[in-house]
Amino acid sequence: MVRPGLDQPNQAHPQGYGNNKADVQPNIPTGIPVNNQTQNLWSSDLFDCMNDIENAVITCIVPCVTFGQIAEIVDEGATTCAIGGLLYGAIFITAFPYKYSSLFRAKIRNKYGLPEAPAPDWLTHLFCEHCALCQEYRELKHRGFDPKIGWAMNVQAHQQEMMAPPIGQRMMG
Repeated sequence: MVRPGLDQPNQAHPQGYGNNKADVQPNIPTGIPVNNQTQNLWSSDLFDCMNDIENAVITCIVPCVTFGQIAEIVDEGATTCAIGGLLYGAIFITAFPYKYSSLFRAKIRNKYGLPEAPAPDWLTHLFCEHCALCQEYRELKHRGFDPKIGWAMNVQAHQQEMMAPPIGQRMMG
């Protein structure tokens, strides 16, 4: 005698589950992942401020300048250094600048696949505002930008590098 479901060979359930746990196969998606970024590391640690002494001094005295430089590069020129610095300065006087500056740290992290470390962005900026700004500035320099010269000059410098012929080659005529 054949009892339904017990003595019959394993048949697939209409929703993908077999009668036997060994037959259950996970629903594994196939195809190209949409957002498969690997986590990179920051090029320097949060407290490596003295790796760029000039920037550390400027950030200590006028953090709005460093923030403005970072904002201009991160926003690809949409926010100028002057506007970013003025907004930061106004917020610095009236409230807590970490709320604003941590948004730009998140933009840098998302753009370059960096971890939210050593703490969440807002917390890093709340307790280590100057160090966080210095780290972000150094990261942009590591990525080939010079925040001091602004977005337009960085674009121009990169275009000139791309157009320059390789050293040791010349046109044959």
